[in-house]
Amino acid sequence: MKKSVLIAVASLAIGFLSNKAIAQTQDTTKKDTTKATAAPATSTAAASGDVVGVMSTSTNYAPMALAIKSAQLEPTLQAPGPFTIFAPNDVAFSKLPKAQFDALMKDPAKFAPILKYHVVAGKYTKADIIKALGAGKGKADLKTIDGQTLHLSVNDKSNLQITDAKGNAVLVTAFDTEASNGVVHGINGIMMP
Repeated sequence: MKKSVLIAVASLAIGFLSNKAIAQTQDTTKKDTTKATAAPATSTAAASGDVVGVMSTSTNYAPMALAIKSAQLEPTLQAPGPFTIFAPNDVAFSKLPKAQFDALMKDPAKFAPILKYHVVAGKYTKADIIKALGAGKGKADLKTIDGQTLHLSVNDKSNLQITDAKGNAVLVTAFDTEASNGVVHGINGIMMP
């Protein structure tokens, strides 16, 4: 039994990692995949800033950083943490109708819970997530800073997906952008609590 679980976890990790590399190689034209997966190469330089600062300096996550500031969450996320941010990339934010985005930006009370749903207390790198998925036989749950649950799993294409409270799934498109108080992973959608 233990041997079969170890084999499944190893297969899951290998498939998860190899499909990400293949997707990166094959899809060099998609802005949300190419730039996001290149993030680990710049993670050491970015590690001197907090998670908000790191997102602010990235073209992929600038809308998320702006939203955090608008929702008055910047002081919380500049604290020592550590935090894991599942940050919707710029393409994810561009899918929101402009009127809806503008309304949320003007209403911190409505926007803050949505943004907090993307933040987990603790630092979970790609390796930590793979370990949690292995322990959970392909599934893992993480608690947000508001105490809600994010459901992580690997889809049939070996991509890490996160399912929100409404049953919508987003894919993780980039891993391990390091910050002084945590780590940022890119996602291709906005999750709803």
